[in-house]
Amino acid sequence: MKIASCKPLLIAGSLAILLVGQNICAAATVPANKQSVDQWTTTTEKKLSKSSAIEWRAKEKKTSNPTQRNNLTITLDDKNKAQTILGFGAALTDSSCYLINRLPEPTKQNLIDELFSPAKMGMSTVRIAVGASDYAVSPYSFDDGEADPELKRFSISHDEEHILPVLRAARKSYPELFIFGSPWSPPGWMKSNKSMLGGNMPRKYMGAYADYIAKFLKAYEAAGVPVQAVTVNNEVDTDQDGRMPACVWPQEIEMDFVAWNLGPKLKDEKINTKIWILDHNYNMWGRVLNELENPDVLKHTSGVAWHPYAGEPSAMTKVHKAYPNVGMHWTEDGPDVDEQGYATNWASWGKKFTEALRNWCSSITDWNLALDEAGRPNIGPFKCGGTITINSKTQAITYSGQYWGTVHFSKFIRPGAKIILSSASKATEISHIAAQNPDNSYALVLTNPSSSKQSVTLDWQNKECQVELPADSISTLQWRLP
Repeated sequence: MKIASCKPLLIAGSLAILLVGQNICAAATVPANKQSVDQWTTTTEKKLSKSSAIEWRAKEKKTSNPTQRNNLTITLDDKNKAQTILGFGAALTDSSCYLINRLPEPTKQNLIDELFSPAKMGMSTVRIAVGASDYAVSPYSFDDGEADPELKRFSISHDEEHILPVLRAARKSYPELFIFGSPWSPPGWMKSNKSMLGGNMPRKYMGAYADYIAKFLKAYEAAGVPVQAVTVNNEVDTDQDGRMPACVWPQEIEMDFVAWNLGPKLKDEKINTKIWILDHNYNMWGRVLNELENPDVLKHTSGVAWHPYAGEPSAMTKVHKAYPNVGMHWTEDGPDVDEQGYATNWASWGKKFTEALRNWCSSITDWNLALDEAGRPNIGPFKCGGTITINSKTQAITYSGQYWGTVHFSKFIRPGAKIILSSASKATEISHIAAQNPDNSYALVLTNPSSSKQSVTLDWQNKECQVELPADSISTLQWRLP
């Protein structure tokens, strides 16, 4: 496989940086030798580094040798398929777009290409905020001021400054980009406390709020950025103590809004945007089941948006078993800017992503794609870090452990891939998830969080091969049907 060269980029007063890293600049083409496996590995010493190809061999007969019996074998069953993958990505919040849009040309475009081009990192999902989230330069909605139920003031002009330009550039780099929107709060005048900060959603303005969402979707489509899905509200069960844009949506209010307001409104307006409910933690799976029991909610609901801050990913399996036609989507999680291991915890993220995918999750979207070294801009109380960091003074770009974890999935497991069954011969701390891509190539992500190297035998279609996993590593293996 030919490795494309990467040229250093000059930014911020002749500061040269190598954007995203040496190896990611090459497209992840499948091995030329159809009987071989390519391995890409991230460790402390190397990032997304390609090893020598591994050769498949005929599967050996079972042995009575105790040493061989105790070896870890991971068996892949591509006749047993699970969910279809929508994609992997991150949130382009107001803060993220502000920082990216301030980068000089061509650095900005090169960064966007490195993140979104299918030949490079290949991010294929993006979350945006409908109005301000806690990661915005300032609080805003698309209709601020006194009560305006007819939405005469409605305008997305705020987003024209830096959000829409970055989204257009991302979609140009990857035209099939899936964008979904999450409001953090309706306009303050709609709410009981008359503020975007905290409070709850009353019934009085539910019709006007459905109109507001429809206007947002139409305005974005007219601006060249169609939005394919929308959630009712970010984290429906907390007002964050009024410290940031937030809104409580009691279960009955969310149900009535989807069943009798937003769902019918999108249908009447012929807006083909999907509705995802909840947008909150795994431990709220009971609420999801209760909502979907209502046929008027179910007929308008395409998916459930999940956060992993509380509860277990098995919640998605519970919901999937009851409603297999409703998609499961991870829509938020990210590091704290000052946490230990911010730049090196790829194994932790590899394990989290794998557990979600093994529980019927179809998409994984990180929280803020880009923040500065202090986790800013930030109008809320939390100390999140970005998937990447853009230094506020030098504009140098550095990468989190979450970034390196994400690229091992986004670059190799493409939209339309099918998750296939993988099973281990014994209990192991190694995480594993396998997929068959639409082009019939295969990808297997193996995460080794231990402090020692691990050896794994892969068993696939009556063939096997031996894979070495360095300590504290994440590896992606890629091959094609012979």
